[in-house]
Amino acid sequence: MTGASRGIGRIAARQMLSARPETHLVLLSRNDPRDLVSELQAHGGSVSVVHADLSSLQSVADATDAVIDLVQSDGLPPIRGLVCNAGVQHTSALTETVDGFESTFAVNVLAGHVLVRRLHDHLHPQARVVVTVSDTHFRGFRHNLGMVPGPRWQPVEMLAKVGAFPDPSSTKAGRTAYSTSKLAAIYLVHEYARRLSVDRTFVGYNPGFVPGTDLARDADPISRFAMRWIMPALTLTPLATSPGKAGRFLADAALGAVAAPNGAYIDRHKVARSSPESYDPGREQDTWEAVEALTAGFLSSATDNEGNTDAHHRHHRSQ
Repeated sequence: MTGASRGIGRIAARQMLSARPETHLVLLSRNDPRDLVSELQAHGGSVSVVHADLSSLQSVADATDAVIDLVQSDGLPPIRGLVCNAGVQHTSALTETVDGFESTFAVNVLAGHVLVRRLHDHLHPQARVVVTVSDTHFRGFRHNLGMVPGPRWQPVEMLAKVGAFPDPSSTKAGRTAYSTSKLAAIYLVHEYARRLSVDRTFVGYNPGFVPGTDLARDADPISRFAMRWIMPALTLTPLATSPGKAGRFLADAALGAVAAPNGAYIDRHKVARSSPESYDPGREQDTWEAVEALTAGFLSSATDNEGNTDAHHRHHRSQ
């Protein structure tokens, strides 16, 4: 699981171990979360930590190698779930990773893809993969109170570069990069469902608008204050979700408590339709191919069955 150190991820990790004490939870974390490990172990189950900095694709690849080594040496049971929950939102579209990618797209899309592709062959046949997405990929006030602009789609090769949006140093560009990255993540979930093993389940999970979390930690002081101290009042209305509920809903999605078909969009606690724009087979295929190319140097352990997955994809497309 990524993104378990704070916010809804931390709540979800706690909930998963409480609901399934036999679970061995592996945290992929950039920092040393000793306090989190102690907290989670108090809820039962086993917890391991593998270092992973999602802003470095080499670090992500190294983390998957460490996990695979643990599975193959019987240090871990078969992987029954993968939760790609980590995400970032910046105050501009100019933050660059060590790999030369725009940080929002790198963390929210590319890092998760490397995790999925490298770990796929080591997942239990009935495993569930959950990718945390966002209803900011919808356009309009109802989904995010107008705080985040809707996505501005471009070729993925452009989205992966810094400065892909107008006035790239602005907060609006940073937030547009976020909503666009979440649309790209949904496209990939659809492609995973098509191209990868039909026995495993790939779903996108939308927590809704969740004030009170640290997602806006890089925002300006006024926005941070509003998100932490004013916006939480909206959780008393249908317009927002409390961190506690969002975390529990994420745990339910990860544990399979929400019955969802392969490729589904789970909106908080139920399966729903994502935006009309998110169902575009041409964009989905283009996103897969571009992300595969951008991460090709980090997928070596996941390409052994490339021919098989492509053959399965062609069969699906012909149906």
